[in-house]
Amino acid sequence: MQIVLFRPQIPQNTGNIVRTCNVTGASLILVRPLGFDTSDKMLKRAGLDYWNDVKIEEIDNLEAYLEKTNSNFYFYSSHATKSYFEITHMPDDVLIFGSETSGLPDVFQQKWPDRFVTLPMLNKKRCLNLSNACAIALYEALRQTTFAKKD
Repeated sequence: MQIVLFRPQIPQNTGNIVRTCNVTGASLILVRPLGFDTSDKMLKRAGLDYWNDVKIEEIDNLEAYLEKTNSNFYFYSSHATKSYFEITHMPDDVLIFGSETSGLPDVFQQKWPDRFVTLPMLNKKRCLNLSNACAIALYEALRQTTFAKKD
């Protein structure tokens, strides 16, 4: 599994996601520009000693990356209408999350509308924290592909 963070802004969120990637074996892709330096003290503190044990890549162009991948990919957005429960995951899926401050650009939804999913929320005045949303989505994908015993 891969987690993609599109232009993340809050280092503590990214650090927490690094911890989640470490304990699940997921890799992390950060799409630049980032709202922090990856050597930032708060980022390292939030990721503790997990930072060096996670495969982390920084890229500049998410669209070009996705056009080259052979994996299924899904955008998680509070503006989507399809529930993430409707996805059947594969072990190499790519789970994409937008910036904490501006989400995902409309160009992605225009190009790949069928790949947008949402986490159910009763109160949509506010969204889930980015690191919580990543953990929920990743664990559902892993439940389907890795953690569930299959006969």
